[in-house]
Amino acid sequence: MKQSKLLIPTLKQDPAGAEALSHKMLVRAGFVRQVSAGMYAYLPLAYRVLENIKKVVREELAKTDAAEMLMPAVIPAQLWKDSGRYDTYGPELFKFKNRHDTDFILGPTHEETFTDLIKNNIKSYKKLPLILYQIQPKYRDEDRPRYGLLRSREFIMLDAYSFSENNDDLDKVYKQMESAFQKIFDRIGLNYRTIIGDAGSMGGSDSKEFSAPAAVGEDTIVYSDDSDYAANLEMATNMFVDQKGHADLKDLELVDTPDVTNINQVSKFFDIEKNQIIKSLLYIVDDKPVMILIRGDQKINPTKVKNYFNADSVELASPSEVQDSLNVKPGSVGPIKVPDDIPVYADQYVKGISNAVTGANENGKHYKNVNYDRDYQVKDFGDFHLVKEGDISPDGSGVLKFTKGIEIGHIFKLGTRYSKTLGADILDKNGRSIPVVMGSYGIGISRLLSAVSEQQADQNGLVWPKEIAPYDVHIIPTNVENDEQLEMTTAIEKELESKGLSVLVDDRKERAGVKFADSDLIGIPIRVTIGKKADEGIVEVKIRKTGETIETKQDDLNNTIDILSKEI
Repeated sequence: MKQSKLLIPTLKQDPAGAEALSHKMLVRAGFVRQVSAGMYAYLPLAYRVLENIKKVVREELAKTDAAEMLMPAVIPAQLWKDSGRYDTYGPELFKFKNRHDTDFILGPTHEETFTDLIKNNIKSYKKLPLILYQIQPKYRDEDRPRYGLLRSREFIMLDAYSFSENNDDLDKVYKQMESAFQKIFDRIGLNYRTIIGDAGSMGGSDSKEFSAPAAVGEDTIVYSDDSDYAANLEMATNMFVDQKGHADLKDLELVDTPDVTNINQVSKFFDIEKNQIIKSLLYIVDDKPVMILIRGDQKINPTKVKNYFNADSVELASPSEVQDSLNVKPGSVGPIKVPDDIPVYADQYVKGISNAVTGANENGKHYKNVNYDRDYQVKDFGDFHLVKEGDISPDGSGVLKFTKGIEIGHIFKLGTRYSKTLGADILDKNGRSIPVVMGSYGIGISRLLSAVSEQQADQNGLVWPKEIAPYDVHIIPTNVENDEQLEMTTAIEKELESKGLSVLVDDRKERAGVKFADSDLIGIPIRVTIGKKADEGIVEVKIRKTGETIETKQDDLNNTIDILSKEI
């Protein structure tokens, strides 16, 4: 392919407003251009990379017997109303009406649509298990799209769905898909971790995320420094160490604490460590007030609270909601004398605090020497806290470390969350009507462009792994008006293409320095430069990833490229 015939609008400077390395380089190298906030055009080079990624995905999913198909991006809103997600998904859902005033959405994911398809077409267990998938644009109205393709409003996604008769069959498919995803990411050339994930608005039970460590990542990966344990921050746990105090219980005492409303002030006022304080926070869980207690040096993890209650929504109560529920300001909330209609739950570490300090449920007052069971009761204890670096790993091996990561894939055991709600039933072996057991599996195809770029780009530009590079070889004649160079260029291009390699030829009338800079920006794995030694039959070969260059005879070029390709 002649470079002069492609649209590759390279830039010398970073685009204004770009923060992430991947965003800067994908724009500078002429791969993408923003059409509107969070929506991008994929120019010819990016499109080729996307197609190569899709090829890898299709090859690995074919080994699981998954079948590709395509659903419309426009979905009847009624399906989402029936599943309950129309109102709970959030403001990211694109909603609109057609000319007949019928509600529709732009699909952010397609669980409901596929479930409805199965409901209307599969009636017997004999047709299961079944795996269907599509590769399609998805839409989420992000409040603040940023980092280029990492957080956008329109993106390309693989979404796959499995349908099984029972949980055992789901487990088998789930493991198959986990293995397939790992092979996909291995082939694409990513450094990634498979971690415990949060099902979030998807529902269901187990889920795993695939996260690519990167400084710009918006997810926090928690991992053990001495084992395979890894989870996102929202789902991470640590080994619970029972630190129940053995101090003599002191008499409960009410203390005036004017202008003492936060943990730092309480710690200073009473001259105690924060782990001797019990924070009492009021949450609104599915429209009902619930009090959660946590140790003063820890933070509540709202995701754990949401999962504990299997709730659709969990929000920290506003000051007015606290006042209405407890007749007190937030800085004085405590677990003593809580109204009967507000249940109290506590993090597991709270139980071990002896002679604690808490709010008194009276403005400007705190209790000291507060002890569980004697002075307050809770309905249940649970794991409600955010883990911290240095905590003991839950498997007892090593301590927890944090790193940033980009979520590139996610798999879910949905169970019967959607099939029960939408009525997707089959007849089992005994002729009974049962709901189909489902799984959901997704990869951010367009996001992989950014993930690979974040991990492998350097100060000179992009560095593409050979499996997904837009072209295998970049040929650069330094002087396109030199007949000998042009003849050699044409001969090498034909020879390499006959071997099944894709070739980009820089036939532009530009200075050699401009061509080399653009070549580094574009990031094709191997560059062949045809210059002054063309009359001697010698070319220069450069490996983009390492910067290593070697000279070779034209007759030996095929072998040289074969050898180098095995090393990159």
